[in-house]
Amino acid sequence: MSISEPLDDPWAADGIPGDRLPVSRSRRDDRGPDRRGGRDDQHERGRDGAGWDGGGGGGGGFERVPPQDLDAEQSVLGGMLLSKDAIADVVEIIKGHDFYRPAHETVYTAILDLYARGEPADPITVAAELVKRGEITRVGGASYLHTLVQSVPTAANASYYAEIVHERAVLRRLVEAGTKITQMGYAADGDVDEIVNSAQAEIYAVTEQRTSEDYLPLGDIMEGALDEIEAIGSRSGEMTGVPTGFTDFDSLTNGLHPGQMIVIAARPAMGKSTLALDFARAASIKNNLPSVIFSLEMGRNEIAMRLLSAEARVALHHMRSGTMTDDDWTRLARRMPDVSQAPLYIDDSPNLSMMEIRAKCRRLKQRNDLRLVVIDYLQLMQSGGSKRAESRQQEVSDMSRNLKLLAKELELPVIALSQLNRGPEQRTDKKPMVSDLRESGSIEQDADMVILLHREDAYEKESPRAGEADLIVAKHRNGPTATITVAFQGHYSRFVDMAQT
Repeated sequence: MSISEPLDDPWAADGIPGDRLPVSRSRRDDRGPDRRGGRDDQHERGRDGAGWDGGGGGGGGFERVPPQDLDAEQSVLGGMLLSKDAIADVVEIIKGHDFYRPAHETVYTAILDLYARGEPADPITVAAELVKRGEITRVGGASYLHTLVQSVPTAANASYYAEIVHERAVLRRLVEAGTKITQMGYAADGDVDEIVNSAQAEIYAVTEQRTSEDYLPLGDIMEGALDEIEAIGSRSGEMTGVPTGFTDFDSLTNGLHPGQMIVIAARPAMGKSTLALDFARAASIKNNLPSVIFSLEMGRNEIAMRLLSAEARVALHHMRSGTMTDDDWTRLARRMPDVSQAPLYIDDSPNLSMMEIRAKCRRLKQRNDLRLVVIDYLQLMQSGGSKRAESRQQEVSDMSRNLKLLAKELELPVIALSQLNRGPEQRTDKKPMVSDLRESGSIEQDADMVILLHREDAYEKESPRAGEADLIVAKHRNGPTATITVAFQGHYSRFVDMAQT
């Protein structure tokens, strides 16, 4: 039988195929194998009139069938029943909930269970498995399994059919997301910014093609962890995270990793912004990794000048005073092409809220595969919610937590700059401590890494350590802490390894 020819439909009743019911009619009223009401809620969710009427919430909804391709679903299952190699191919592409017809998901699950036990999966064994589970009638009987096999001449195209099934599932999730967003808008329940953020999250989840499960058995997680360990070992010491450009720091941390929130904290005029720019330079200019800087303190032109000064080794005050020499211009011209072509994005919008930053990062992640986010600096951000926080400390705590969630959601490192209180100035050695983080102790709690920046010559110009800076890794959730000494070249607006001085 050709794939273009519809198979016999054991769900047909009243002259209407069970999978093609108009959405205004509930599928719970179907006659046939599913009439006993044994379906899981997940099968019903979004497939009856309430879920697919376009979000109108009442009469007059769209009489539309959700995106699906039953021929492709049948061909996938037929291929899996013909060949265990097809099972291995298909399982990498689709999940059970990608099937539109609940009975097809039931058959798919039975096939995978047999395959996982190392047993053959063919119409006979799958029928026996379904009988054992009491589900054979719900899928249309053993004869339907033989019909599935007859729907495809070969299992060779199973992965192609699986792609079609997956694409239709993504489209259904998109329709469902649109319905949810419409309902959110009409309900107008809660803070507007929170509603907008929830709507964005719904669409982002669809575009990322995420599965609905948010939990996994330890066995599945261990397999992924072992794969990562093996991949790291095969790199023979190669950097696994986003490189920062500082040799000792990268040796300690192995780079900045997805999901991490990194806090760079210091007293004013210590060089927080300069260090953050160094991290972004290393990622985008040196390693061609897309990064974005949200600057609530400096304008974009000032940032660009600092980047050029650091890259071309042209004194920043020469640029600002118009006293650049011919050699300065030559060095600048030599580095300009690499700097201009780097995938580094700068946003100096004033009064940026957490919601705006999150939306922009999601867009950059989707369009440009964003790998690093820098926010300068945390205390200048606004929560963006219409509900006023109980205190500024609570507001900063909320923003800190949201930055950690952003890093986790987009699977990239987020660097947040933060001010320290006056605690260091009251100590003899002036060295900062994590407890000096200003306005919120939750910053320390949320951060995976806290880097405290300290320069003795900021307090004592004639210090024997003038020109040196300490990167105090005071918290490192996934590794050891340490103090790393680097050189501060303020005239070039950069920090460098001591070996480069």
